[in-house]
Amino acid sequence: MMGSSQNRQQTTDDRAEPGSRASMEVPIRIRIAQPIIEDDERRAVIQTLDSGQLAQGPRVAAFEQAFARYIGVRHAIALNSGTAALHIALLGHGIGAGDEVIVPAFSFAATATAALHAGARPVFVDVREDDFGIDAAPVEAAISSRTRAIVAVHLYGQPCDIEAVSALCARRGLALIEDAAQAVGAEASGRRCGSFGTGAFSFYATKNLTTGEGGMLTTDDEAVAERTRLLRSQGERARYVSEESGYNYRMTEMAAALGHAQLLKLDARNERRRANAARLSALLAGVDGIVTPQELPGRQHVWHQYTIRVLAGRGARGRLQTSLRARGIESAPFYPTPIHRQPLYERLGYADARLPVAERLADEVLSLPVHPALSPDDIEEVASAVAEEMRTSQRRGTWGR
Repeated sequence: MMGSSQNRQQTTDDRAEPGSRASMEVPIRIRIAQPIIEDDERRAVIQTLDSGQLAQGPRVAAFEQAFARYIGVRHAIALNSGTAALHIALLGHGIGAGDEVIVPAFSFAATATAALHAGARPVFVDVREDDFGIDAAPVEAAISSRTRAIVAVHLYGQPCDIEAVSALCARRGLALIEDAAQAVGAEASGRRCGSFGTGAFSFYATKNLTTGEGGMLTTDDEAVAERTRLLRSQGERARYVSEESGYNYRMTEMAAALGHAQLLKLDARNERRRANAARLSALLAGVDGIVTPQELPGRQHVWHQYTIRVLAGRGARGRLQTSLRARGIESAPFYPTPIHRQPLYERLGYADARLPVAERLADEVLSLPVHPALSPDDIEEVASAVAEEMRTSQRRGTWGR
């Protein structure tokens, strides 16, 4: 069973507001995200509930061990969100007040706010157009005497230029944090994302592997693993003995049971995403006004999002999204505002930062449905709707407006 009607209610946070004109028109038929929860996964959660042990316990430990083997690292530390994983990764490397952390400007805001949570200062750098990831070229110039870490984001499921960033970190003695929230199962040069540095994964409801909410930290560093395990549970190594100020970042047994069951199916589901993405790209080839995403050589994209760039001028993305919505097809711009342009960061003194690629991508990107619950007919319909709207827009002469 691919998913129940209950599953289909879960969607992106970018849905139309209740009561808006869009929300009262054509019902969404093809969603941008649709979690797949099958019967064996439900049974795993129910068995956990029946066991009476609901807090962090043997199912969390089993999930951690299986996930570490899957990524190819010695340690995996289960947490209650991807944001917690980013935060505790920085703390595990001893990063705090007075330190600087280099982050890409085009990502989800948590990539940078994790540095704020650690007491550090984010330093924004631009990204690449081909993979949407951090551009290693300007990073060198952004390094100062206070720089302690670089956060490399594998956006949309495509590995960034992680080899170049890893080499730079090794050369300059910096911690490498991999924000692999959207890239579970992705590979670069035959290695899984999350194995080059300290990895941070998210298992949010729309992710390729979901526990509803949840996260995982991965590392080969014994000291980082020991400290992050301490910090995730109130700073206690022994119960009720606090060695330092810690957090309640633990994963529940129910989440671990669901995540472990999903991990066994992850590769097959990622392959369906890859097939859907390949079909979309084939169908959209040659459509004027858009650029389709690509899988770069030596990398394995897991297509958390299939993100096109709409180049037909200002307003074209909005018209395309409205046209798709009128046909019952959900789409969303991830992300419409680069991090340094968020109100929080403008208040913190970043208003004058100029990062042209990130700013341009924020105006152009639009993610289309690619998840494994889609049928071949769904893929055909999405591609046809995009192509038709772009042709209609060109005929109307609305490009460039």
